[in-house]
Amino acid sequence: MKLIHTADWHLGQTFHGQERHVEHGAFLDWLLQTLEARQPDALLIAGDVFDVVNPSLRAQEQLYGFIVEAHRRLPGLDIVMIAGNHDSGSRIELPGPLMRRLNAHALGRVSWCDDGSLDAERLLVPLTDADGETRAWCLALPFLRPAEVTGNRRENAADGEHEGGYIAGIQRVHRELIDAARRQRRPGQALVAMSHAHLRGAQISEHSERPIVIGGEESISAALFPDDIAYVALGHLHRPQQVGEPRIRYSGSPLPMDFSEVNYPHQVVEVTLEGESLVGSESIAIPRAVELLRVGPAPLEQVLTELEALPREGKEATPDQEVSAGATLPRERWPWLEVRVELDAPRPDLRHRIETALADCPVRLLRIHTRFPAATGAGHDPRVTLESLGPRALFERAWQESYGATPDADTLRDFDALCQEVLHHASPSEEGNP
Repeated sequence: MKLIHTADWHLGQTFHGQERHVEHGAFLDWLLQTLEARQPDALLIAGDVFDVVNPSLRAQEQLYGFIVEAHRRLPGLDIVMIAGNHDSGSRIELPGPLMRRLNAHALGRVSWCDDGSLDAERLLVPLTDADGETRAWCLALPFLRPAEVTGNRRENAADGEHEGGYIAGIQRVHRELIDAARRQRRPGQALVAMSHAHLRGAQISEHSERPIVIGGEESISAALFPDDIAYVALGHLHRPQQVGEPRIRYSGSPLPMDFSEVNYPHQVVEVTLEGESLVGSESIAIPRAVELLRVGPAPLEQVLTELEALPREGKEATPDQEVSAGATLPRERWPWLEVRVELDAPRPDLRHRIETALADCPVRLLRIHTRFPAATGAGHDPRVTLESLGPRALFERAWQESYGATPDADTLRDFDALCQEVLHHASPSEEGNP
């Protein structure tokens, strides 16, 4: 049996205010071609399908159009999709009855039976081969929100569980789902887990990944996936990586979500199972439809010189100036550009000078990031923007200024929980932007 593992599509994402529908469309077209060429038995999409809980109509059209076309080209393909922390679990599940007619399964949340046990059956999806025989079971675990796994759950002191504990709730969900899968499987059938979570020890991105739940409790142990799980398909972290062993992997995001991810090898993973075991995996590189360029950090005059040296329309580029391809591309395929400048003092004409240096250059300027190195020294913090601080660091600074001390762990935990609640219930504009 052959599977394709992908995650973190973030359909509908805006990049510093600019839409990325063209890039997502190019990825989905490439994925359709890859599915046709590779002929897998199943496609696993491990969460963060959309970028916001209420995605734009355009983003939803891209997802459901892809599913319809994938089914048309490969009628026997099983598609299993889970909700991530950026998604609304209810929205992901809403078209479920229609999607099942296309061999597509969407799991957005966990639920509980009247006796307090996990409703595990709805999270177990059979994966079939070309002959329609069940060869594996997918344990489809959407992102687990605290309200779904805590509350009036029975306490089990022997297992170290405490009523209402988030990590204890996660452990219990995993344990009950794995036990149910073991009861369901038949000899020769593999178990494949799919989860949207932050595993302890995995590498995060510099800026683009949102803290997933609450402070230091956001990471879980890979020990939750015992050895009889043949493969663990993970989502949430954008850097492709294995965690501890080859069978536990993040596929990574198909597009760089931030300039800090420009050097990641964006990919999907082809997984091969034989019987109950993993026998191989292969990373398949995703071509980048739109390049991301960074100039700097450097003093202003040096940055301007580098910008003026970028190839212009009608000019032949040197081999190290790949941006020259933009000169022959439509504007929506021109590279995104971030300029990082070191200044001694504020420059009101900074944007004008940068835009002048970029005249007739086939790039799209997204961001100008300024630093003031002279303001950084012993006993001084560098001058930073609100954007680079983020909500948590800004809250800590405000608390320090108001009360003369850093907030304690309980206060930070409450703040993180409040942030997660706000993000989950945020209502975007008509175009789907927050």
